Amino acid sequence: MIERTTVRLPKELLARAKRKAAAEGRTLTALIEDGLRAVLAKSAKGKKAPARRVVLPVSSATGGLRPGIDPNNLATVVQEMEDLEYTERLKNGFK
Repeated sequence: MIERTTVRLPKELLARAKRKAAAEGRTLTALIEDGLRAVLAKSAKGKKAPARRVVLPVSSATGGLRPGIDPNNLATVVQEMEDLEYTERLKNGFK
């Protein structure tokens, strides 16, 4: 059985709801119904859905900078990178 009722809503909320319903091609009643069902289903579970835990990746790398490399001096870091690239090219036969 379908019942009629009066609901008082703030103007802006009602306007947004009407726009959303129109954009989705459905009635305001259907939008309100879906919203109520969602709220009631959530409260029927007893509590809110738990927040997802984000597990950050952990590096398994060891070591660090080579001796003589100053991380505060960009020139030494760039030189080290160029040396490593050159060494790698030597290993691969300049490919």
